[in-house]
Amino acid sequence: MPIKVEIISPEKVLVSRDVDMAVMPGEEGDIAAMPEHAPMMLLLRGGTVSLYEGETVTDRYFVAGGFADMTATRCTILADQAVPVTEISIDSATARLEELTEAWDAADKSDITRLDGLMAKIQSVRAEIEAGLPPE
Repeated sequence: MPIKVEIISPEKVLVSRDVDMAVMPGEEGDIAAMPEHAPMMLLLRGGTVSLYEGETVTDRYFVAGGFADMTATRCTILADQAVPVTEISIDSATARLEELTEAWDAADKSDITRLDGLMAKIQSVRAEIEAGLPPE
């Protein structure tokens, strides 16, 4: 029995189809959405969502955070940003990482809220770069 997975970014619906399993980057670790999963909502960190048919990964999408809503029959991922891994631009992500690192260096270190936001963005861009690198 498959599970219906939707990956939705602010721009569009990237995926809406049945899969056997979806593994996503939860804030506290990776988690799998599978048929008959207990209902759950969770925050996502920047990372890769892998869609499975049987034991084979058929598609991979980078998400830059957001949240997921899982039930026994469906998983809806509302991503801050989402893109197929094959469309990641390492050059663009690296430039964003440099800008964020400069912003971190220039930030007031007593402004914890600003530092937390910058660190979350830095970690997300690092995950994007890692997702876009060719497998070893």
